[in-house]
Amino acid sequence: MGIYTDRVLPRLIDRALDTAEFRDIRREQLRSLTGRVLEVGFGAGPNVPFLPSTVEALYAVDPATSVRGIASRRLRDRGMTVDYVGLDGASLDLADESVDHEVSTMTLCTIPDVERALREIRRVLVPGGTFHFVDHGLSPDPEVSRRQARLNPLHGRIFGGCHLNRDIPALVSDSGLTVQILNADYMRGPKVLDYLHRGTAKKRTDRH
Repeated sequence: MGIYTDRVLPRLIDRALDTAEFRDIRREQLRSLTGRVLEVGFGAGPNVPFLPSTVEALYAVDPATSVRGIASRRLRDRGMTVDYVGLDGASLDLADESVDHEVSTMTLCTIPDVERALREIRRVLVPGGTFHFVDHGLSPDPEVSRRQARLNPLHGRIFGGCHLNRDIPALVSDSGLTVQILNADYMRGPKVLDYLHRGTAKKRTDRH
C-alpha cells in the first residue's frame, strides 16, 4: 500500500463520515450486537463508540495499519480491546462458525474480491448469526446509475479502489446470506456518491 492509501485516505474517510447523520446510522446498525463480533474494514475504529456493552469479544480486519493508533484511543475510551485477525477481508484468520455477528461499514464498495470476502464472512458466522452492513452503491435511478458508471474509474483511482455502482444487496444475497432488513435512500450529498444501503442479513440455520 502507498502512503496515500495507507495513511492519508483512511483519515480523510474517517473525518468525512463523522457527521451527525452518519453517527445516527452507526448507532442504529450496531445497537443489537452481542457476543463475538467481527468488523471487516475496522479502519480507525469509528464504530467503537457505538458498540453496545453486550459485545464480549471484538475482532477486526483492515489493511490500513497506520490508523490503528486512532483506533486504540477510541478503544481505551470504551474500555474495550480488539484482536486483529488479518489485513484482507477475502482471507479471514478465523475458524468456521466462530463469530456471532459481523459488521461492515463503507467497506464492501472497496474490497477488490468482494465476492470472496462475503463468502468468508458467511463462513465464519455462526448459523443464525447476522451481518450488519452499511454501504453506498448502485442507484435505482437510471440517470444516476449511468453517471456512476461513467465516473467509476476515476473515483476508484482517487478513493483507493472504491466502486460507486456495486449492487450491495445483490452481492450479500449471492453470498448465501439472507437479507432480512434493508433500507436504501440518498443521503445528503451528490446522488452519484450517496445512495446508501443499510441492512441486516442472516446466515441460515440449515447450513446450505
